[in-house]
Amino acid sequence: MHLTSEEVRHVAELAKLRLSEQELALYAGQLSAILEYAERLQQVETSCVAPTPYVLPLVNVWAEDLPAPSLPNELATANAPDREDGFFRVRAVFEE
Repeated sequence: MHLTSEEVRHVAELAKLRLSEQELALYAGQLSAILEYAERLQQVETSCVAPTPYVLPLVNVWAEDLPAPSLPNELATANAPDREDGFFRVRAVFEE
Protein backbone atom coordinates (compact mmCIF):
# COMPACT_ATOMS: atom_id res chain seq x y z
CA MET A 1 0.00 0.00 0.00
CA HIS A 2 1.55 3.25 -1.10
CA LEU A 3 0.52 6.41 0.74
CA THR A 4 0.34 9.70 -1.07
CA SER A 5 1.68 12.95 0.32
CA GLU A 6 -1.92 14.11 0.73
CA GLU A 7 -2.75 11.11 2.92
CA VAL A 8 0.34 11.74 5.05
CA ARG A 9 -0.57 15.44 5.26
CA HIS A 10 -4.06 14.46 6.49
CA VAL A 11 -2.62 12.16 9.17
CA ALA A 12 -0.17 14.90 10.20
CA GLU A 13 -3.04 17.36 10.55
CA LEU A 14 -4.94 14.90 12.74
CA ALA A 15 -1.84 14.60 14.93
CA LYS A 16 -1.42 18.40 14.90
CA LEU A 17 2.00 18.14 13.23
CA ARG A 18 3.44 20.64 10.80
CA LEU A 19 5.56 18.85 8.21
CA SER A 20 7.65 20.30 5.42
CA GLU A 21 7.31 18.96 1.88
CA GLN A 22 10.58 17.08 2.37
CA GLU A 23 9.26 15.47 5.58
CA LEU A 24 5.98 14.57 3.85
CA ALA A 25 7.87 12.73 1.11
CA LEU A 26 10.13 10.99 3.64
CA TYR A 27 7.27 9.87 5.91
CA ALA A 28 5.12 8.80 2.95
CA GLY A 29 7.87 6.34 2.00
CA GLN A 30 8.46 5.15 5.54
CA LEU A 31 4.77 4.73 6.41
CA SER A 32 4.14 2.96 3.10
CA ALA A 33 6.90 0.48 3.89
CA ILE A 34 5.39 -0.19 7.33
CA LEU A 35 1.92 -0.77 5.87
CA GLU A 36 3.31 -3.05 3.14
CA TYR A 37 5.07 -5.11 5.80
CA ALA A 38 1.86 -5.32 7.84
CA GLU A 39 0.07 -6.60 4.72
CA ARG A 40 2.74 -9.29 4.32
CA LEU A 41 2.30 -10.32 7.96
CA GLN A 42 -1.45 -10.69 7.46
CA GLN A 43 -0.76 -13.31 4.79
CA VAL A 44 1.10 -15.60 7.22
CA GLU A 45 -0.82 -18.77 8.06
CA THR A 46 -1.47 -18.75 11.81
CA SER A 47 -4.51 -21.01 12.18
CA CYS A 48 -2.41 -23.78 13.74
CA VAL A 49 -0.72 -21.44 16.23
CA ALA A 50 -2.32 -21.26 19.66
CA PRO A 51 -3.11 -17.74 20.95
CA THR A 52 -0.28 -16.51 23.13
CA PRO A 53 -1.01 -13.55 25.40
CA TYR A 54 2.60 -13.53 26.65
CA VAL A 55 5.67 -14.68 24.77
CA LEU A 56 7.76 -14.97 27.93
CA PRO A 57 6.86 -16.75 31.17
CA LEU A 58 5.30 -14.51 33.81
CA VAL A 59 7.53 -13.86 36.79
CA ASN A 60 6.89 -11.56 39.72
CA VAL A 61 9.78 -9.10 39.61
CA TRP A 62 8.58 -6.89 42.42
CA ALA A 63 10.81 -6.35 45.40
CA GLU A 64 9.71 -7.39 48.86
CA ASP A 65 7.50 -4.70 50.39
CA LEU A 66 9.40 -3.77 53.52
CA PRO A 67 8.77 -0.73 55.69
CA ALA A 68 11.50 1.90 55.47
CA PRO A 69 11.95 5.42 56.76
CA SER A 70 10.18 7.96 54.57
CA LEU A 71 11.64 11.10 53.09
CA PRO A 72 11.71 14.02 55.54
CA ASN A 73 9.02 16.59 54.75
CA GLU A 74 11.56 19.39 54.32
CA LEU A 75 13.48 17.40 51.75
CA ALA A 76 10.33 16.24 49.92
CA THR A 77 9.10 19.81 49.47
CA ALA A 78 12.52 21.43 49.00
CA ASN A 79 12.17 21.94 45.21
CA ALA A 80 8.49 22.84 45.25
CA PRO A 81 7.78 26.16 43.55
CA ASP A 82 5.29 26.99 46.32
CA ARG A 83 4.77 25.35 49.70
CA GLU A 84 3.04 26.19 52.93
CA ASP A 85 3.08 24.48 56.36
CA GLY A 86 4.93 21.46 55.00
CA PHE A 87 2.54 20.93 52.07
CA PHE A 88 2.78 21.54 48.34
CA ARG A 89 0.73 24.59 47.49
CA VAL A 90 -1.08 24.41 44.16
CA ARG A 91 -3.57 26.55 42.34
CA ALA A 92 -7.21 25.73 43.06
CA VAL A 93 -8.81 23.47 40.47
CA PHE A 94 -12.43 23.60 41.55
CA GLU A 95 -14.50 26.69 42.14
CA GLU A 96 -16.01 27.02 45.59
